Amino acid sequence: MKPEDEQADPGLLDLGTATTGTERSMATSIGEKDPESFTLVIIGASGDLTERKIVPALFDLYRKGEIPAPFRVVGCARTHLDDQGFREKMRKALGKKTRSSDAEWKAFAERLHYWSIDYSDESSFVALGTFLNSGVQGQGMAQNRIFYLAIPPSLCELTVGMIGRSGLAAEGTEGYGWSRIVIEKPFGRDLKSAAALDRSLHEHFNEHQIFRMDHYLAKETVQNILMFRFANAIFEPIWNRRYVDSVTIRALETLGVEHRAGYYEQAGVLRDMFQNHMMQLLALMAMDPPSAFEADRVRDEKVRVYRSLRPFPVGRLNDYLILGQYGPGVVRGKEVPGYREEPGVRPTSLIPTFASMRVFIDNWRWQGTPFYLTSGKRMGEKVTNITIQFKEVPHSVFRNVLGEHIAVNCLTMGIYPDERISLMFQTKHPGPRVSLTPVTMDFRYAQGQEDALMEAYEKLLLDCMLGDQMLFLRQDSVELCWSFLTPILNACETCSDRSEMLLFYESGTLDAEAVERLNRTRMVGI
Repeated sequence: MKPEDEQADPGLLDLGTATTGTERSMATSIGEKDPESFTLVIIGASGDLTERKIVPALFDLYRKGEIPAPFRVVGCARTHLDDQGFREKMRKALGKKTRSSDAEWKAFAERLHYWSIDYSDESSFVALGTFLNSGVQGQGMAQNRIFYLAIPPSLCELTVGMIGRSGLAAEGTEGYGWSRIVIEKPFGRDLKSAAALDRSLHEHFNEHQIFRMDHYLAKETVQNILMFRFANAIFEPIWNRRYVDSVTIRALETLGVEHRAGYYEQAGVLRDMFQNHMMQLLALMAMDPPSAFEADRVRDEKVRVYRSLRPFPVGRLNDYLILGQYGPGVVRGKEVPGYREEPGVRPTSLIPTFASMRVFIDNWRWQGTPFYLTSGKRMGEKVTNITIQFKEVPHSVFRNVLGEHIAVNCLTMGIYPDERISLMFQTKHPGPRVSLTPVTMDFRYAQGQEDALMEAYEKLLLDCMLGDQMLFLRQDSVELCWSFLTPILNACETCSDRSEMLLFYESGTLDAEAVERLNRTRMVGI
């Protein structure tokens, strides 16, 4: 036995290296193909999203050899910059990544360009089109374009219209290849505005051209949910109301609103997290198996889940919904201000920064099984995970020696900080006495495969290049989620005692265990 094995926790069975050698070589890839040459046009390229997510993801894809040659990136915004200024701005944002591979950065930077535009001036977009056309001649560039809207939601409809009316959405005519548009959540602020945004998109783009992005869907462990469920015969037979007592989905953050107060004051946690991230995770956990692993068939099953959601009992909000707002406190040893003290936030704001709700799915598989969805800012820990709590054993044969109660089995799918899957079950504790010990079988997703992991934005950008909409949202699911949440929002925002509904919590005090206790004391019937 190796020395490290002697030190291992006897209550932890590590499966992180279970698939190695020849077994790993047997793993199959689905739908492998190479992307075509393209131009990525980032609308809003002077903003934070471009610096933090989009360009770093592109650079990593370039370093991994995933982007075809030739390609180019054209940043567009109101800010006046030239190509060199844009490149320097991106290099500064990338920091150490560029210094560690200077030659790669120089080759990548040559493909970065910049074009100033006015979002309200159609002639500005016509001029952009002329620039895009002139840049492909003699370079072997295909006339394929991706328009990435890295702009505030308030500018999306206007910008989509400008792209369409200037002819940039056209594809398959006069030498043009394909044209695609990427739009990030939020998709509207309620059902009515989501439908209006969709009408604007479809006025100029066909559905196959539209990529509605929710980056949670591209996280490795989130992608693995369907593989775990539908590629393993031992789990799917017990994935239903007969064996599952409850499902808890958590997305807790230690950060506050930071620089997003202007947006957050209009959104709040329900619009920011529940309409998209939380509802998508719910669908992946609850959906039935699709007939084939194809984009529309998978999304069809998600839609069936949303259609089966039990209408939220808005007349009994306090029994099914907890809303909160963070106050001053200490997070990771640092004093932080309360939400109302954040720059740009009204001092009497009633916007919730925390929500926990109990929902039910009225179908054959899940009837009567509660799903708990929880998300909040300035929490005691940053964690995203899903816990499936199974029912207690129907009859304890050990009641004479152990009592009636035996801790239930739990399956946990960790998304952050640890990408892992763990299963807790009971075994006999070693020794002469009859007693039980909980043991955890643990699979760590990255162990031994760190180089193969791909960040969420890398995966989504690559899928957009390939035209694969599997991890992107379809409009019917967007509208069904809004149909479920809009009555809740209306009830919360029009009730006479909004301040009494809010739980004011000290920053840094609510971790996953505290949230669980809060749910059990505040929600009826748990």
